[in-house]
Amino acid sequence: MTKEEEAVKIERLKVNYKTLEEFKKFKEYGIQELSMLEDLQENIIEDNSESPFYGIYFADKLVARMSLYQKDAKYDLYFNPQQTYFELWKLEVLPNYQFKGFGKALVDFAKSFGLPIKTNSRMKSKEFWEKMGFQTVDYDMNRDLGQNPLVWCPEGVSLQKTNS
Repeated sequence: MTKEEEAVKIERLKVNYKTLEEFKKFKEYGIQELSMLEDLQENIIEDNSESPFYGIYFADKLVARMSLYQKDAKYDLYFNPQQTYFELWKLEVLPNYQFKGFGKALVDFAKSFGLPIKTNSRMKSKEFWEKMGFQTVDYDMNRDLGQNPLVWCPEGVSLQKTNS
């Protein structure tokens, strides 16, 4: 374990303009679709104090982030038994901080809640998700709507059977 991994502390990010400024650093490096700026701006406008954003600071700099949305069981089309689950979106680590365990720390944090997790592989990250124990689901045109979801199931949870 590296020094970086030992010192990792995951924080719920505040929905404010300071966080908005920190998010702009990610946009400079990432693809537009990975930007959480729009999500954050909407939450600032709505004054949402329960931020779905989590991040890791290293030397007072936000170096890794993700959004984690809890979804009600009535929207669950993936897990058996049908239940509340997380959608993990826009996990991103700044380039100079990649391969130091920050992405894994964020995923492990999400898993620690014990709920199933659904995500989508972006920017050639499928290998990362598979290393984190996620599996590709059989594509279902009606359910997946052009996404290629990957899921993680905690003990006692399996995938729903599809009709395709």
